Amino acid sequence: MIPPRVMGIVNVTPDSFSDGGRLGSVAAAVDHALSLVAQGADILDIGGESTRPGAEPVGWAEEIARVVPVIAGVRARWTGPISIDTAKSAVARAAVAAGATIWNDITGLSGAEDSLATAADLGCGVCLMHMKGEPRTMQSDPRYEDVVAEVFGWLAARAEAAMAAGVARDAIWLDPGVGFGKTAAHNLTLTARLGGLAALGFPVLYGASRKRMIQAVDPTAEDPGDRIGGSLALALEAARRGAAVIRVHDVRQTVQALRLQAAVAAVAAAGG
Repeated sequence: MIPPRVMGIVNVTPDSFSDGGRLGSVAAAVDHALSLVAQGADILDIGGESTRPGAEPVGWAEEIARVVPVIAGVRARWTGPISIDTAKSAVARAAVAAGATIWNDITGLSGAEDSLATAADLGCGVCLMHMKGEPRTMQSDPRYEDVVAEVFGWLAARAEAAMAAGVARDAIWLDPGVGFGKTAAHNLTLTARLGGLAALGFPVLYGASRKRMIQAVDPTAEDPGDRIGGSLALALEAARRGAAVIRVHDVRQTVQALRLQAAVAAVAAAGG
């Protein structure tokens, strides 16, 4: 078993649900990003707008001002893949110009009329995520007839739309969007059925780090910082079910857990 790659989260926002406001300067954000690399992160995901439930939108100019100096600072000291977490094509363009190589879009390139064309023009990697609604209201009362069929079907359609617009097939990743317009039951079902998404033939990104679905199973985990155990359990399940990338806050712990999982799998495969 080859462990999935680990994507380290770098939030340069004042209001993210787990670590908002912690990185108050460009230097602090760059240092944090590089510390995640030292802990084993394969990819860095840098975002300047919170997408937590109830979050207020941020203008594109403000978002660019938050993320571009950090991306440039990291790129000056690291050659690995950098992802820009944004729904805005203008921010994606500025981020790629500064050194980002992946566009991670919570709207699956449906947030603006020019998103598909921009992604094709940039020629970068693209992560298409599913979200029902928008961040301010997505958790008010999310409903599905069949959450797996609807989420996976929507992602397959967005991948087709991206390719029709000129995005290379091998540049596309899919993300079921845990916590984005879904109940805890929806999130658990999507996790359990993740293999079906991987079967579509695109790399799957899975991100449940410190999310509220963990509290739904363990009511004592009210503070996001108390959800590391649940985050690791979900990361291991996602890896076992075919995820290619795991997006996390706690890089060192996740890397260690995935390495041990792979080591046990190797012994089992050898007949040990």
